[in-house]
Amino acid sequence: MRAFGSVGKILAALIITIHNVGAMSSYLYIIKSELPLVIQTFMGLSTKTDDWYLQGNLLIIIVTIFIILPLALMKHLGYLGYTSGFSLSCMVFFLCAVIYKMTIIPCPLSNSTTTEHHLYTNGYNTTSTEEKCMAKMITVNTQTAYAIPIVAFAFVCHPEVLPIYTELRRATKSRMQNVANVSIFAMFIMYLMTAIFGYLTFYGDVESEMLHTYMTVDPLDKLMLTVRVAVLVAVTLTVPVVLFPIRRAIQQLICPGQDFRWWRHILIAACLLFVVNLLVIFIPNIKDIFGVIGATSAPSLIFILPSIFYIRIVPNDKEPLFSRPKIQAALFATLGFIFMIMSLSFIIVDWVTTGKSNVGGH
Repeated sequence: MRAFGSVGKILAALIITIHNVGAMSSYLYIIKSELPLVIQTFMGLSTKTDDWYLQGNLLIIIVTIFIILPLALMKHLGYLGYTSGFSLSCMVFFLCAVIYKMTIIPCPLSNSTTTEHHLYTNGYNTTSTEEKCMAKMITVNTQTAYAIPIVAFAFVCHPEVLPIYTELRRATKSRMQNVANVSIFAMFIMYLMTAIFGYLTFYGDVESEMLHTYMTVDPLDKLMLTVRVAVLVAVTLTVPVVLFPIRRAIQQLICPGQDFRWWRHILIAACLLFVVNLLVIFIPNIKDIFGVIGATSAPSLIFILPSIFYIRIVPNDKEPLFSRPKIQAALFATLGFIFMIMSLSFIIVDWVTTGKSNVGGH
């Protein structure tokens, strides 16, 4: 608002909404794909049936209504601190299981048909054991277009900063900086270790949803079944946290400065979850969500908006337009535009050339 007036306010709110809708969609997509498999394994079924309790689209609607919506209706974000802490502990358990599995799963996998398919999909031209079980520092193929946007998507926490700041007991810049530093560093370590040990377990066979890859080894593995339940709990409890910034952005657009109203609080949450459920039901692959949202809203929130806000808000008498900080900000914004154009171009080319969503590792 201070940088660009009402137009800037609307633009920022729309970008925050698009990004967090994508985040919620990705979490619900995990529920859609994993929950039927977990139920199937618990019931001892070797193949998936057409029963209602194994239909992913129906299950995400049930989870949304009975778990996510009640949590999303809480008045303050601080109430979800305990559920967020529990979901974080679930992801730590997931990381420990990935590290342990790397030590006991042999390479190559016994399912040669699946292995050869994924090797072909990921650009490997050999089926020798040495090549299949050799770590590659860099692999460039059609899936590379999705890799950088997914990484950018994973580290966009900007929309949550102000809601979290308002919930701090003694809200100061230094305390908020400490929260951001610890959170981002912890997530970076967890993401990095999960990616490294997951790749060193399956190499070229890693699927877009890594948990599915473990099913090719042992569909009835009790440890990985527990891990899948933990991941489901974690992503389910994270959706209400992501919804709060969207609702706040929408409220700032349609009713700025008005007092809190329960009917409006509930209506926005219900409409958002309805839209997200429709996206999850009709979008075929999770990497499409990650890739497109990561290539559009993520560069805007990480590179472009902070840079142009800084250039506009800091007065020229304090820092001239061609001062080093403003030049750095301009270069940062330019990098964001380049990143966005390149990522979207690669993704569109991949869609056009393949005609469908590829399944492959990242």
